[in-house]
Amino acid sequence: MQKLKVSLLAASFSIAFSVHAADVEVLHWWTSGGEAKAAVELKKMLEAKGHKWKDFAVAGGAGDNAMTALKTRVVSGQPPAAAQIKGPSIQEWGNEGVLASLDDVAKKEGWDKLLPPVVASAMKYKGSYVAAPVNVHRVNWLWVNPELLKKANARVPTTWDEFFKTADALQKAGIQPLAYGGQPWQDATVFEAVALGVGGSDFYKKAFIQLDPATLKSASMINALTTYKKLKPYTDKNAPGREWNLATSMVINGKAAMQIMGDWAKGEFLAAGKVPGKDFLCVAAPGTAAAYTFNIDSFAMFKLPNKDAEKGQKDLAVTLMSPEFQEIFNLNKGSIPVRQGLDMSKFDDCGKKSAEDFKATSAKGSLLPSWAHGMAMHSATQGAVADVISQFWNDDAMTAQQASVKLAAAAKVK
Repeated sequence: MQKLKVSLLAASFSIAFSVHAADVEVLHWWTSGGEAKAAVELKKMLEAKGHKWKDFAVAGGAGDNAMTALKTRVVSGQPPAAAQIKGPSIQEWGNEGVLASLDDVAKKEGWDKLLPPVVASAMKYKGSYVAAPVNVHRVNWLWVNPELLKKANARVPTTWDEFFKTADALQKAGIQPLAYGGQPWQDATVFEAVALGVGGSDFYKKAFIQLDPATLKSASMINALTTYKKLKPYTDKNAPGREWNLATSMVINGKAAMQIMGDWAKGEFLAAGKVPGKDFLCVAAPGTAAAYTFNIDSFAMFKLPNKDAEKGQKDLAVTLMSPEFQEIFNLNKGSIPVRQGLDMSKFDDCGKKSAEDFKATSAKGSLLPSWAHGMAMHSATQGAVADVISQFWNDDAMTAQQASVKLAAAAKVK
């Protein structure tokens, strides 16, 4: 990202916002399903505070298209009031000097007490809040069709050794053990869960947060890669290129017994009329019950010269963290509130379990940012690491040792 000149931006801001000073323009990619419903609710809540919502929705690309649009707007001196940004990207925008401080709102609302430290730090730039979080997705879930396990007389696995025993029993019974979508981000999602289950939280932190070269080439990493590759015989020949929701539908329809995927998969089960705990099970991926990999949606605020628009930004931040919005949004999206201490009675069993584990792992230091979903690495690094994982999965000639060396090299990409 080209270093921006804030002095030039300020001059452009005054022109861009002189006509509709009280408008609060919000850039997001919530354009379908429950997300779109949540955006409508957010608009209603903000306008109830006397502001005018100006929608800046950019569909597609899992947010990539939105980020391209955001860069164009900021470079031209016309940033939105708020933009959906997450993970290290918040720090990258902070480095440009264009983000507005929310410290006064955060202090008044008590965000430091409402958010786990690892989440609060992700919302800050150089110690100051510049973004407001709206939800938590747990990534390290294993989704299970219990009827298929029953047919194979197999157990729900809690370790990777148990997983392979269960997979063998399923295969022997003529049942597809694992639903898999062969796309780079899905490869990364599954490998992330395997690595955490094999190596543990400290290993995960050193490898994927600190990007420690020795850890990336260690015996533990080689073991994690070897375990990951062992999954391949339990997938089907149509896995390459399959969308995640189609893999989920395999579990729903009894075509496969298990899937490793984040809690957005739950929405597919619920939409199909399935009941958690009865028709499907949500359990931590093997070996990861004591840890929690998270993906968080959040909104960063941009510097604006107009005081009315600035007040709108702060009211938006308050709304995003309000108990009412946190509940409505997350019931629609399948995630859980990032704000701790909320009443979870309206959430299903998977949501309640996720909230309990979120709190417990936060207390013991095993609440971990998902690198596969842009929460731990800069985008270029993440892409390079994910490419190595996909290459290893698809290249039968590549050894785990070779892949570990490539991972260490990929971690240096900026």
